[in-house]
Parts: sequence; structure tokens; C-alpha cells
Amino acid sequence: MIYLQLFLSYLKIGFFGFGGGYAMLSLIQQEVVVSRGWITAAQFTDIVAISQMTPGPIAINSATYIGYEVAGIWGSIIATTAVCVPCFVVMLSLAKFYLRVRGNRYMEGAMNGMKPVLVGMITAAALLLMFPGDSDSASFIDVWSWVIFGVCLMLNILKVNPILIIVLSAIVGVAIYA
Repeated sequence: MIYLQLFLSYLKIGFFGFGGGYAMLSLIQQEVVVSRGWITAAQFTDIVAISQMTPGPIAINSATYIGYEVAGIWGSIIATTAVCVPCFVVMLSLAKFYLRVRGNRYMEGAMNGMKPVLVGMITAAALLLMFPGDSDSASFIDVWSWVIFGVCLMLNILKVNPILIIVLSAIVGVAIYA
């Protein structure tokens, strides 16, 4: 039964999680923390951090981890497969359709109309991580996080190499939090 629940939950996340990994975060959190209670909000925050550090899309990384936490190796395989199937099916279906209508003004209007929605979903995900909804979970954002963010933002504006910014952030993070 748990395998079916994992499959259906991640199938739903895959079908309705438009906009990529960060836009999917609020949907994943709603499904696995709030609705199913498979993990806590604190665990979810940890999974997001781990998913960002490991190669691959955040939705797939989180599906693999949560599937393993809930039902072992088979849960991991089932959740990962389920989150990938909708994208594969939809992309195959839409690719052929889009090639035929890509110059259509209605199609262009629909695509432009989705952009603000995606920005909103990504903003909701960021706010969810900054201000967890339940009272037993503390935000991982503190004063030092804001300082690091501000410095990285300024370095990015000054066109400093992003890899250097990441390495410097890691060094500062280890120095502050270790």
C-alpha cells in the first residue's frame, strides 16, 4: 500500500509541479510533510539543502531520498520513477504539438502568461524555507545567512565568477557554522 501511495504522490508532483524543482518545492512539501506526514518540516529543509548540493534535479533527488526514508530501496525507485514519468510523457506529447503551433499568438500568450505564475511558485518555495509553517521547526535563516546572501549578491552584481562565489560561501559557512 505504501508503494502505491508513494507512486501516486510523486506522480501528482510530477504532473502538477510546473516550473522546475524550486517551483515544485511547495507542492512536494504539501504532499510529503503536510498531507502524508512522511517527514517533518525540519527533515524537508534538510532534504532541500542536500538536494541542492547533489547533482540532478531537486525533485528527483528529493523523491529518491523521501522514497528511501518511507519504504527503503524500492520506495526510492518507485518515487523517483513516478516523478520522472509525467515529464517524459508530457514532453514527448508537447514537443510535436509545439513545433506545429510555436508561431501562434495564442500559444505565445499562454507561454507568457505562465511566467508570472512560475515566479510566484518559486517565491512561495523560498518563503516556505525561510519561514516554516509549523511552530516546532525553526527557520535555518539567521543574521549570518543574510550577511552571506548580501555579500554574494554584491559579488554577483560585480560579475565575480559564480564558482568562486560558491567556494567562498562554503568556506565562510564552514567557518561560521562548524
